[in-house]
Amino acid sequence: MESRYCIYNGHLVSLFEPLLPFSNRAFRYGDSLFESIRLANNKVMFLRDHINRLKLGMTVLRMNVPAEFNTENIYAQIIELLKQNVHARNARIRLTVFRNGEGYYTPETNDISYLIESVPLNEGYTLNHKGLWVDLFADIRKPVNKLSGIKTGNALLYTMAGLSKQSMKLDDCLLVNESGNICEAISSNLFIVKNGTLYTPPLSEGCVAGVMRKQIMQIAHQKKILTFESPISNYTLLNGDEVFLTNSVNGVRWVGQYKDKFYTNKLASFFIDCLNALAA
Repeated sequence: MESRYCIYNGHLVSLFEPLLPFSNRAFRYGDSLFESIRLANNKVMFLRDHINRLKLGMTVLRMNVPAEFNTENIYAQIIELLKQNVHARNARIRLTVFRNGEGYYTPETNDISYLIESVPLNEGYTLNHKGLWVDLFADIRKPVNKLSGIKTGNALLYTMAGLSKQSMKLDDCLLVNESGNICEAISSNLFIVKNGTLYTPPLSEGCVAGVMRKQIMQIAHQKKILTFESPISNYTLLNGDEVFLTNSVNGVRWVGQYKDKFYTNKLASFFIDCLNALAA
């Protein structure tokens, strides 16, 4: 069933009601943050990690964090929204925070509003049958600074990478940072497997501090899979046995081809099984 409601500042609102003014700072300046959260097998997955990352981002952007903006309250509101939208078992939930007030580049206030939306999904964590075909997006390099690791509403870099993916008829594009290293994909973190060992770019390379990235690294530690955070070059990618991408909604997606290199999906399949076990 399609979504009919959202939650705005704790209140259930019809999607058909006008809600945000043209002066909204998220619309005008991208003065916002967001989280994409997964309902899998009727469980809201890793919500505390999402809220913690969101609050850290709000602190970086000097937004005021209300006392009631906590995991327990947001969880209760998500459950109410899922009930009203009749989303059973699997859904994508988006939680957006934006700065209130008008003003131009300089805000009039640091108080915030938030919006929770949900859309249904057909299934739980499922590994893609066909490996993704990826290549580099190097037209614009991702800057490395204190905004690099947070998910802001200013996503033009990812939009341009998405247009490049579309024009090249790829499944995804890999982004390059200021040093020329590969740091992430359009909406995912990046992992390389070589001789059973995992490699992923450290946050100092400019990648988003992904919630699913954190889960995969924790699972790897529990299962005694050696993991290194290290810069990823084109050479690293071409010499890997596996490449896979991670995000909170899809879990894990394996890459089948990068340039003339083809990959397997053994560990990607293993991690999908682990995620489904957590959602059981």
